[in-house]
Amino acid sequence: MTYLTKPKLHHPTLPPNKLGFTRRDYEGRVSTLCAGCGHDGVSAALVQACWELDIEPHRVAKLSGIGCSSKTPDYFLGNSHGFNTVHGRMPSVLTGANLANCELLYLGISGDGDSASIGLGQFAHAMRRGVNMTYIVENNGVYGLTKGQFSATADTGSKSKKGVLNTDTAIDLAALALQLGASYVARSFSGDKAQLVPLIKGALRHRGAALIDVISPCVAFNNHAGSTKSYDHVRAHNEAVNRLDFMPRREPLTAAYAPGEVIEVTQHDGSVLRLRKLAEGYDPGDRVAAIGHLAAHESRGEILTGLLYVNGEASDLHAHLNTVDGPLNRLSDADLCPGAAALAAINAELS
Repeated sequence: MTYLTKPKLHHPTLPPNKLGFTRRDYEGRVSTLCAGCGHDGVSAALVQACWELDIEPHRVAKLSGIGCSSKTPDYFLGNSHGFNTVHGRMPSVLTGANLANCELLYLGISGDGDSASIGLGQFAHAMRRGVNMTYIVENNGVYGLTKGQFSATADTGSKSKKGVLNTDTAIDLAALALQLGASYVARSFSGDKAQLVPLIKGALRHRGAALIDVISPCVAFNNHAGSTKSYDHVRAHNEAVNRLDFMPRREPLTAAYAPGEVIEVTQHDGSVLRLRKLAEGYDPGDRVAAIGHLAAHESRGEILTGLLYVNGEASDLHAHLNTVDGPLNRLSDADLCPGAAALAAINAELS
C-alpha cells in the first residue's frame, strides 16, 4: 500500500555522518505496529546507533524469526541485507550466514516468544558458540500476535490484562546468556534511548556473542497495572548499573570524565567503551558477580539495566574453528581442492 512508503524527500538541514548519510538513510518502511509499541523505540535506537557509527548500510545483515518483534527489521536499515526466518530458528540461519561471510555485521532481532520458548535451544547454542552477532530481544512478556498470553519471560505474579496471575517461573535471558558464555550482555528499556543507543553501539563493535535484552512494553496486552513489563512499572523499578558513552578510538575524553570515575574496556578492534560508574563497586568485567547482581535485584523487584558484563578479549566462532581470514563464500575451487600433494601431507600427519 502506498501510504506505507516514506517520502524520499527530507529536510535539507539534516546533519550527515562521515559517510554523507543522514538518519533518514538508515530508516525503513513505516511501522505497522500499534501506536506506542516499545519495539518502535528499539528501531529508532538502532537507526541512531548505526548513523552515529558511520556504518555502511549494505554491510549489515539483519535476521529475525516470527512475532511482532520479528517484523521490526522492516522498519530500520532499509538498504541492508535482510532475512525473515521461521519461528525460533533465526540463530542457526544467522550462524550459517556468518560462517559463509564473516565480513558483514550481523544483527539478530527476536522476541521473548521467539527466543525464550520455541527458540530457546537455538538461543543457547548461539551464545555458547560465540557467534559474532548483536542479538536484540524485544521483551514484552506476552505473545502479542496471539492476543496476550504470558510468554516464558513473564515474571511470576505478573497480572495479565484479564486479571490472571502468572504462576510459572520466568526465564531471564540476560542471566542465561551470562551462564552460557556470551561475552557482551546488557539489559535496557525501549523508553530509555539515552541508555539503549550506546549499548547497541558497543554491541555492534564487539567481537563475539552480544546480547541486549530490551524490556519493550506491549501497549495492547501488557501495559496495565499489575504488569511487570509496562512502561510505568519499568520506570518505577529501573536500577541502572552504569552510565554509558561510546567513544570511537582516539577521540579525546571530555571534562566530565574525572580520574577514578571511568572504566575502560578495549574491544577487539581497538574501539573503546568508557563507562562512568554510578553503582559503587559494580564491575562489568566479572561474569559471576553479574549473575549474582541480577538475582539480588530481581529478588527486590528491581529491573537491572545497563552493561551487565563485557569481555574485552573475547573471540568469535571463526576464531574457535580456526577458519581462514577471508569469507568462506569467496573460496575458489583451487582453495577448496588443493591437490593430491596436500592430501598426502594431511594423511601423513595422521599416520
